[in-house]
Amino acid sequence: MSRSNATRQRLPNLRHLHILLHVTRTGSANAAARAAHLSQPAVTQAIAALEREYGQPLFTRTSRGMTPTAAGLALAARVERALIQLQGGVEDALRSGRVVSRDRMRALTSAQLVALTGSVEAGAFGRAARAAGVARATIQRAARQLEQVLGVPLFETTSHGIRPTLDAEHLARRVSLAASELEQAAAEVAAHAGIERGGTTIGAMPLARSLIVPLAVLAFADSHPRHRVAILDGPYESLLEALRRGRADVLVGALRNAVPEDVVQERLFDDPLCIIVRRAHPLAGGVASRRKRIDPARFAWIAPREGSPLRLQFDQLFATGSRHVPEPIECNSLVAARAMLLASDRAMLLSAHQVRHELAAGQLVALPHPAGRVVRPIGLTLRREWRPTSVQSHLIELLRQYAAAASARTSVARRIELDAPRGIGKESRNTYEGLTRP
Repeated sequence: MSRSNATRQRLPNLRHLHILLHVTRTGSANAAARAAHLSQPAVTQAIAALEREYGQPLFTRTSRGMTPTAAGLALAARVERALIQLQGGVEDALRSGRVVSRDRMRALTSAQLVALTGSVEAGAFGRAARAAGVARATIQRAARQLEQVLGVPLFETTSHGIRPTLDAEHLARRVSLAASELEQAAAEVAAHAGIERGGTTIGAMPLARSLIVPLAVLAFADSHPRHRVAILDGPYESLLEALRRGRADVLVGALRNAVPEDVVQERLFDDPLCIIVRRAHPLAGGVASRRKRIDPARFAWIAPREGSPLRLQFDQLFATGSRHVPEPIECNSLVAARAMLLASDRAMLLSAHQVRHELAAGQLVALPHPAGRVVRPIGLTLRREWRPTSVQSHLIELLRQYAAAASARTSVARRIELDAPRGIGKESRNTYEGLTRP
């Protein structure tokens, strides 16, 4: 199930969530009813509905009132974080600079927010309705009701039909983050009953998905077989957007020089770059050639995509040269790049970790970077306010451990063929086999 589908299917009744916080804070159904301007039976029924939904008691009832259980406290903490996200989204949409009133927040419904996120993701009411399996009128009616509650336009008419405004997109992002908090809430509540559920979505960039992420996920699955793990790949920009919308929980890979304010980066290790060629390449043969400085302009290249950290390093190879440089083949697929390297005399600036199996088999050779030791930082990218569950924390720690294992072996791995003219030898093969173990 995709995270966007989870938003549509797992957003609980907002009125019930508000009541849960009132009961938690006041300690009784009567006091909560007065605070929420509801009847006591309505409060009791709302709490009972939440307990059915989450499958266990959220409060203990005594003559003195209602005390939240451990599960109830865990749920209340996540609900408060989710409602803060929603309030922030509403405030952004209103652009008033004022705190949104409780009455306006209580007027929001799950159906309205589901209609909003579905319409923003699909780009139109009709497509959102088809994705949700409901009538177009149902989505449109709920979305228009949300506009009335907020008092701002969320959709505009264009020559191509109705489309969401920028305010709608900002609010939808906050709704997705709130839904992510509530998905984590369900996992934490279940954990109090000894039930493992929930999931984590990892956005994996090229180096991470070829080494760190697969090994960490396999080790994690052995101890948490019922926790759903999804691995996303794609351009950094789309992975970052997925992270910021709550559709991904963590990104693993090359760090950027600048990131949005709502995300943070954690540096794990520096990954040395080298020149990768096939074993029969002219650069790979002869003792003299390995000691000679590589002239990048003499060879045809495979280049990373524009805008990536690796492409910036690639461009610097030719920054001081005055000779004509052959047009490189731009390739963001490691599978395709490997095939072209093996079938031609093209070269590629790459991490030795990403082609460790071909290096170990003697098919490819790693040569030193012309500028000496050149590295790119590898690490984690997380939402600034993200609070992982205990199970998610275990997965993050495994990612750190496997990254540390790769880092610890990097100094040895740099000798694999960075200074040798031939294929991979026994010591090199043992080193790369060691890279698969933390």
